[in-house]
Amino acid sequence: MALTLQDIEQIFLERGHRSYHGESVSHLRHALQTAALAERNGANAQLITACLLHDLGHLIADRPGTPTLRGIDDKHQYFVLPFLRGLFSSAVLDPIRLHVEAKRYLCYVEPQYEASLSEDSKRSLALQGGSFDAGQAVDFASMPGAPDAIRLRRWDDMAKVPGLATPPLDHFLEIAESVSGRVKLAAIW
Repeated sequence: MALTLQDIEQIFLERGHRSYHGESVSHLRHALQTAALAERNGANAQLITACLLHDLGHLIADRPGTPTLRGIDDKHQYFVLPFLRGLFSSAVLDPIRLHVEAKRYLCYVEPQYEASLSEDSKRSLALQGGSFDAGQAVDFASMPGAPDAIRLRRWDDMAKVPGLATPPLDHFLEIAESVSGRVKLAAIW
């Protein structure tokens, strides 16, 4: 079932206050900070939207507690895709789908990168297969959407600052609406 922007807003409002063990901000604050970093760095509307929604799969899956502490990789980057596919193009979906692989890629190409990850991100990295090898890194780098996934990943890692001011959720939902396929279809009629 494809979500609407109103559904996405409701999910953030109902579940976004949660956070994972060892993370310093809630899911909603993390999403807003990631999107704000993208916007401040001149990203286009599709990438800003991907940044806002990159971890929405965690909230849709609605698993209690912190899955990584129980040895669970919730595969949130894939779980969310069917819910967003009717709403957004691959310019939004590819960076979401690839942001976990971008972490694995960065661990390979920048050996110091893994040490900079949060504790939950390190736990999830192990569950997700760890650092890429050379062949996996080459394959990833050639994928459409990989450069945007890497940008998203870097902002994702930086977006964990308690108390950091960001624009409100409505601001980013307006940006998401501007790249929504449903808006374009409605405009045709």
